[in-house]
Amino acid sequence: MTHVTPLRGRSRPLTSCSVAAIALALASSAIAQEGWPTIGHDAGGQRFSPLTNITPANVDQLQVAWTYHLRPADDASGGLLASQSIPLVIGDTMFLASPYSRVLSLDAATGAEKWVFTLPDSDRPSLRGVEYWPGDDQHGPTIVFGSRMGRLYSIDADTGRPTAGFGVNGIVNLKTPEVMQTGMDKSYILPSPPIVYKNRIITGAGPGEGPGGTNGGEGPAGDTRAWDVHTGALVWTFHSVPRPGEFGNDTWEGESWKNRSGVNVWGQMTVDTERGIVYMPFGTANNDRYGGDRPGDNLFGSSVVAADANTGAYLWHFQTVRHDIWDYDTQAPPTLLDIVKDGETIPAVGIINKTGLMFFLNRVTGEPIHPIEDRPVPASNVPTERPSPTQPFPVLTEPLSRNTISRAELYQDTPEHKAWCEALVDDNDMYLSAEPYTPIRLNQYTVTYPGTQGGVNWGGGAFDPSTGLFVVNVNNMGQPMRLVPTPDGQSYINSGELAGTRRFWNPETRLHCAATPWGQLVAVDVNSGKVAWRSTLGVTDTLPEGSRNTGRPSLGGPTVTAGGVTFMAGTDDSRFRAFETRTGREIWTVELPATAHSTPITYSDASGKQYVAIVATGGGLLAAPVESDSLIVYSLP
Repeated sequence: MTHVTPLRGRSRPLTSCSVAAIALALASSAIAQEGWPTIGHDAGGQRFSPLTNITPANVDQLQVAWTYHLRPADDASGGLLASQSIPLVIGDTMFLASPYSRVLSLDAATGAEKWVFTLPDSDRPSLRGVEYWPGDDQHGPTIVFGSRMGRLYSIDADTGRPTAGFGVNGIVNLKTPEVMQTGMDKSYILPSPPIVYKNRIITGAGPGEGPGGTNGGEGPAGDTRAWDVHTGALVWTFHSVPRPGEFGNDTWEGESWKNRSGVNVWGQMTVDTERGIVYMPFGTANNDRYGGDRPGDNLFGSSVVAADANTGAYLWHFQTVRHDIWDYDTQAPPTLLDIVKDGETIPAVGIINKTGLMFFLNRVTGEPIHPIEDRPVPASNVPTERPSPTQPFPVLTEPLSRNTISRAELYQDTPEHKAWCEALVDDNDMYLSAEPYTPIRLNQYTVTYPGTQGGVNWGGGAFDPSTGLFVVNVNNMGQPMRLVPTPDGQSYINSGELAGTRRFWNPETRLHCAATPWGQLVAVDVNSGKVAWRSTLGVTDTLPEGSRNTGRPSLGGPTVTAGGVTFMAGTDDSRFRAFETRTGREIWTVELPATAHSTPITYSDASGKQYVAIVATGGGLLAAPVESDSLIVYSLP
C-alpha cells in the first residue's frame, strides 16, 4: 500500500531564511516567473529563469541556505543511492523524486518536509524527477511521475495522497499488452518524467537496450503515449516504429520492424503550448551497435518527431542519424526558441544529440533554418552491415564536441599517461576513427568519437533569449567497441574485454586518452548558427599543478538566468560552477560532497530572495562513486 507521511523535518538549515508566502493559487505565468514548474522550467525546455538577483558581480557570495538528505533517517539498507532528480518549485513548495522510494514535498525556503509519499512494493520514482499539473475545475493540482516498475502515479500536490479516480488507487500500469509485445515479463520503466499538455499526460518509454546478437532487437515497444490526467485512461499512442500502412514503415526492410524494441523517448519531451505540438526525441533501435538485421534508415530511430499533442498525429520528423549503429540517441530535450534571420522572427527548435551536431529547424514545418547538407561517411567491413552512405551535417554550426581521433590527437601532456595510452592503442591493435560515423569494425577494437555517452547526453542545453545564446555542456569522450560473431554464427555483437561501456581512458586514474579538453561548456549564437565561445569545464585534481585544467565529462545540463549567469554542475570532479553567460568566463566554483549528475534550478521566495538548488549524490554512467544523498540549496547572504 502507499504511505503518506506529513510534516516530518529532515532539513538541516545552515542560515536563517524567511518562509515564502506565495499562494498556490498564483496564475501559471506568475509561477513560471518565480518558480521552476516543470523539469525544463517551461514546456519548451529553455531552462531560462527571469530572476536577476544573482549576477556575475555577486555570485561569488553564494552560500548554503539549507540542505536536505534524501536517505530517510530510518533507512536500514545501509547504502547510498544515486539520483539525477531535478526539483520542481511551485509557489512556496518544492517537489522532488527520491531514489529511496519516495516523492517529497518541501518548504522551498527552509527544506522542511510538508509531506512524503512512499511508493508501494519498493518501487522507485523516475530517476530524473516528477511533473506538475495545475489542476482544473474537476481536480486540484497534481504531481504525476513514472517508476522503475513501469507505473504511472498521480498524487495530490497539496496532501501527497493518491488521486481519486486515477487508475487504481492513483496508479496506472504502463506495461500493457500492446507495448509488451514479446511478453509481459520483460522490463519496462519510465526513466524521465512525463510532460503534461492540457489534460494529457504524455509518457516516453524505457524498454531497455537489449543484449545484442540474434534477436537482440526484439522486446517491448518504445511507443509514446498520452493518458487522461483525470482518469489515467489511454488517449493516444504514437508508434515509434511505424506499422505497415504508416508513414516510415518502408524504412525497415522486410519485417525487421516487427517486435522491434528501442526507438523510445527516454529523455525529455517539449511542447509548443500555443500550437499544441509535442516534440519527441527518440533513441536508436535495438540492437544499437549492429543493424544487419534491420536494413534501412529505421524511422523514427534517432529522430525528433513533431506530433499533434492532442491526438498524437504525426506532423514532421528530422532524423539526426540514419540507421544508427553507434548508440547516438537523440535524447536531449528539443529546445523551443525563436531565431531572427533576414529580419524575420522564426519559431524554431534546436536539436542536438550524442553526436554533438546541432541543427536548427522551423518548429512548425520542420524545414531547416540554417543549412544542412548530406555528406558521405565510411562503409562497414562487417559483411551483413549496410550503414547509410550519407549522414546530415549542419553547415554553419561546427561540431560542438570531438568527432574524430588520430594518433596525433592522443594525450601528450604528462609522459606517464601518454605512454599508457599509446600502449593501450598499440597492444590492442585499436583502430582510431579519423572520420565521423566510422562503423564499429569486425574483430578489431574501434575507438569512436563521440562514444556512446556523447557528445551531448540527456541534459541538453539552455537558451537565453536576451542574448540569443544556446549553452550546452559537451563531452570529448571516446569509447572502444568491437563486433564479433555470435557463437551460433548468425549475427554479431559488441564484445571484448575493452568493449561494453568502457571509455577510452585509464579506468584506474580516470584520465582520458585523447588530447584535452575532455569537457567543455559551449555557447552557440542561434541567430548566426556560429559558436560564440567555449569554456573548459572541469579539472583533474590528480594531475600535477599546471596540467589540471583538462575539462571533465558531465551529465545533466546548464541553467541560464536573466541575471546573466549560467549555472552548471554535472562534472565528475564534484564541483558546482557559475559562468558569465555573455562571455563564458567561469566566475564561481564550489566543491560538492559528490558528483551532481543533475541539472540545477533557480527560484525565489515571496520576498524576492533567489535560490539555486542542485542534487548531488554521485553515481551514473560516468561511474562516479555514490558518496552523498544531498539536495543543496544556495542563496546570497
